[in-house]
Amino acid sequence: MTRRRSSWRSERGAELIEFAMVAPILILLLAGIFDFGMMFRTYEAVTNAAREGARVGVLPGYAAPDVQARVNEYLLASGLDPAAAATDPVPTRVTTGAGTFAAMSVTVTYTYQFVVLGPIGVAFGGTFGSIPLRATSVMRTETQAVP
Repeated sequence: MTRRRSSWRSERGAELIEFAMVAPILILLLAGIFDFGMMFRTYEAVTNAAREGARVGVLPGYAAPDVQARVNEYLLASGLDPAAAATDPVPTRVTTGAGTFAAMSVTVTYTYQFVVLGPIGVAFGGTFGSIPLRATSVMRTETQAVP
């Protein structure tokens, strides 16, 4: 009888049970790090696409279709789907102490789908499946200042 009682008090296998309790939390934490890292990478690509579009939009002889094409090229080169993005090039005026300048404002909006956390959030009744990423770039056109 004493032999059986000593085996009940044994701590063999306790590490396995503790790991089984902690592993899902650890995996969820790693998945969150992965998802937010990929979201940040996508946001940087969207920001650079807006900058590239504004850069093309300020050049003489280029129009909104050229801006859209350059944004789509950049998104495609970054591994993103250009069909999931919306581009809005708007000619605008910027007033500074040196005068008023013609400028081009390009806004790119991209809907990012979370790879791991999205389905997990939906499984628990959340709406954490996607997030809109928006970046705006404004550049002065290559023209003279308006007095």
